[in-house]
Amino acid sequence: MRLTHRFILLSIPVICTPLLAAAHVKWFTEVTPEKETIENIISPFFMTISILIALLLAVLPQLLPIVDNLGITKRIDRFLDGYRISSRYLLKYGTAIALIIQVWSGTVFAPEFAIPNQTVRIALWLAILLLLIPVHYATKAGAFVLLGLFIYQLAESGLFHMLDYGFYLAIIGVLLVGKTKLSDWGFPFLYLGTGLSLCWVAAEKWVYPAMSMDIIVQHSVPTFGFPPESFVVIAAFIEFVVGYLLIVGILNRLLAFVLTLIFISTTMLFGYVEVIGHFMIHIVLIIFIIEGVSFYQPPIKIHNTRISQVIFVFLNFIFTLATFLLIYYRFA
Repeated sequence: MRLTHRFILLSIPVICTPLLAAAHVKWFTEVTPEKETIENIISPFFMTISILIALLLAVLPQLLPIVDNLGITKRIDRFLDGYRISSRYLLKYGTAIALIIQVWSGTVFAPEFAIPNQTVRIALWLAILLLLIPVHYATKAGAFVLLGLFIYQLAESGLFHMLDYGFYLAIIGVLLVGKTKLSDWGFPFLYLGTGLSLCWVAAEKWVYPAMSMDIIVQHSVPTFGFPPESFVVIAAFIEFVVGYLLIVGILNRLLAFVLTLIFISTTMLFGYVEVIGHFMIHIVLIIFIIEGVSFYQPPIKIHNTRISQVIFVFLNFIFTLATFLLIYYRFA
């Protein structure tokens, strides 16, 4: 009971300022990665938090419809529905701006990947120019250039490393299928790719906790009375849950708005590096606020009764958590 009580008390301040949860630890620490033992990772604290979150997520789909039926929520939804036509433009030009920020900082895709040569720099500018042209054929051409850059970086850094940035493949996919018969699949694929990337990055904090704890010390991240090692576990869960909600389609506009504020808050702590690395994540979450989930048939809908939906979400979360953690641990 004491552990549960502390978890509930922590939920409010952590939701307001989970600065570590949105931080990509490799960007902010020079500590040599040291893999934690699997016995220490799957601790009683870890398992307790897992079960509590699984229970919360299981109930969440039953509570969200109540919120969505409120008068103010319906008015906000109608207002945002009018901006859906701009979502693809936001992604297109948002991607161009993200690439411009990266070129100016001398990086490609992430702060850890320096532009290696002039050819890559020219290709980045070519992708930017093509994305800025208001013609969908130019957009597709820019997406192909971006795909070539991603494949190049994949060959340089390896598959395991580039899984952190798999959401760029989802972005490329959305840009390529625009104004085709597959265009309706674009944004669901975008959320799936972004969710998988966030879940993957969250596993890094569990497997290499020393890196995150160094960030806590160096940047004076508040832990709300928890030991740093416990706070790292919870911070990773926050990021993992964000990704999971995007994947299963039970993230509504209100939660997306809160999560967007969370990720924006990290910029105040980590500054320009954070802007470079997470700018596209901000764009995706803003698109989610505009689009909502009306176009996306979440997996939970395959179950008709409430009890079957609750059981599905609970077990699915535990399975997804175990799968990501064990695969990351195996190949880390």
